[in-house]
Amino acid sequence: MSVVDDIGRVAQRRLGHALRARVAGEDASAAAAVIWGREGERRFGPDDPVWRVHADASMFPGGVAALLLQSLHPSAMAGVAGHSGYRSDPWGRLQRTSHFLATTTFGTVEDADAAIATVRSIHERVRGRDDEGVPYRASDPGLLAWVHVAEAWSFLSAFQRYAAAPLTPEEADRYVEQSAVVARLLGADPVPTDVEGLLTALEAFRPALRATPAARDAARFLLLDPPLPWTARPGYGLIASGGVALLPRWVRSELRLPVSSPVAGAAGVLGLVGTRAVRWAMAGVAEERRVTPRR
Repeated sequence: MSVVDDIGRVAQRRLGHALRARVAGEDASAAAAVIWGREGERRFGPDDPVWRVHADASMFPGGVAALLLQSLHPSAMAGVAGHSGYRSDPWGRLQRTSHFLATTTFGTVEDADAAIATVRSIHERVRGRDDEGVPYRASDPGLLAWVHVAEAWSFLSAFQRYAAAPLTPEEADRYVEQSAVVARLLGADPVPTDVEGLLTALEAFRPALRATPAARDAARFLLLDPPLPWTARPGYGLIASGGVALLPRWVRSELRLPVSSPVAGAAGVLGLVGTRAVRWAMAGVAEERRVTPRR
């Protein structure tokens, strides 16, 4: 291996560790050792579509799209604004979400069920009234179904657009079916189990969706004023552009995102570039993703 190759590997590892620390926290190595290394039965394996989707760099723009889409439900947005601390501790919220997704996808059944039980107990305490005075509770099965539908649609859409090898139609149906497992355990109902059902569910929610002032404020925070140093914002901008490009036109219109169809196409190209950069960086820490085989 040449000196140039050595320098490249060092840069790759450093960037990979920096990205992982931002998304998963400073104790990411210790958490990875538990999630990937603990022995025990697992619900999913490396060949399962849900594993492939959730392990891919496309989750970065997919996550941006999911947050923007979820914000269109007034009750969901009220819960985030009132209880999540997304402004005061945005990285902490991201890291908790990332840890939950990793544990429930890649971890043992025992650890996954413990994580689900913890989130369910938190949901029981999250309640209030949205901007229109409508009471909500985070444990409501219908509200949980919306959060799941928005996430599953966004993650799958991002993978199909930005992954090196998109899922086949059969694998995409399997992804929706597998992602529904955790959603049901969290209390969501009804939960779609194939792509057609996912699209139908998304359309069924449309009459309840609208951009409240809180939703537009969250979009501005996420897209225009992220809690990042200026040196990191260009890279984040690529990922955020990719997330916005995934959204249907009606979602962009509701959130007043000035992205016409031609510009959205360009944003998708930027998202692809950003996703490839993240994928390259995360390959530098791939050795920590060697899971103990299912037993």
